[in-house]
Amino acid sequence: MMKVMSPFDYDHRPVPPTIGADRRADAPLGPRPGGGGSEPASAPPPVGAGRAEEVDPALHPPLDEVLLEVRSMSMWYGQKQALHDVSLRIPPKRITAFIGPSGCGKSTLLRCVNRLNDLVDGARIEGDILFEGRSIHGPDVEVNALRKRIGMVFQKSNPFPKSIYENVAYGARIQGIGKRDALDQIVERSLRRAALWDEVKDRLRESALGMSGGQQQRLCIARAIAVEPDVILLDEPCSALDPIATARIEELMIELKKRYTLVIVTHNMQQASRVSDFTAFLYLGRLIEYRETDKLFVNPIKKQTEDYITGRFG
Repeated sequence: MMKVMSPFDYDHRPVPPTIGADRRADAPLGPRPGGGGSEPASAPPPVGAGRAEEVDPALHPPLDEVLLEVRSMSMWYGQKQALHDVSLRIPPKRITAFIGPSGCGKSTLLRCVNRLNDLVDGARIEGDILFEGRSIHGPDVEVNALRKRIGMVFQKSNPFPKSIYENVAYGARIQGIGKRDALDQIVERSLRRAALWDEVKDRLRESALGMSGGQQQRLCIARAIAVEPDVILLDEPCSALDPIATARIEELMIELKKRYTLVIVTHNMQQASRVSDFTAFLYLGRLIEYRETDKLFVNPIKKQTEDYITGRFG
């Protein structure tokens, strides 16, 4: 039986050498100097650049900047192929949504972005993902540092059995920050950014397990942003929440994109249309269409996309 792990357990697991071991990176993906932001490296030209006739408008929306680029990504769980030659480019400080029916590869693709699938026995990939123009699979990449800069919020909120304060301070403590004043600032800043401070500022020493479901999910977001990531991956963060809590999370995501790049997996097409700037539709492990959200939902290019968003299947 597979052990259920918290996101911080991943930092202490060895990375299987068989995944991406033969790739090269120009430089290690380490923490940003001083913990501050950095401008994304110049993105490689899109597939087919200079050959306009080969660029599929259903897969290559016009982008001014690129922070993440998935290049011909295929993935297998043992003998089962979960992704088939997926390529897409994700801009900074925008919300990109992955939609599609269950089992289409949305969460698998999301987990590839910070190499969480490395922890799955029998997982194998072909292709690559570039972050700020560098391969995340290069032999010099520090995986723990990569996951600090590309954080993850899971479908089921998973606060630690600790106080609200210690949940948010956990990542900073792991990084060696022990001064109380510094931790206090990190906790307050993160809870404010997660739109949770006013609700919990008088009970920071109480257990996080006593919070409501929506509050717990926002706490997990606060815990993720406490280490100052560049990217936040959210795997169906509202699937277990009521409409009021879902609205709070959606408002939070729109606010967070001023500072962070967000990539969200969702089964809720209305949610994708409300919050995302770009939407990728996947089906049976293949990328069918990837465009600006308003264009994809109003005027899809591919018949499969139209059939899915109009409810004819899925």
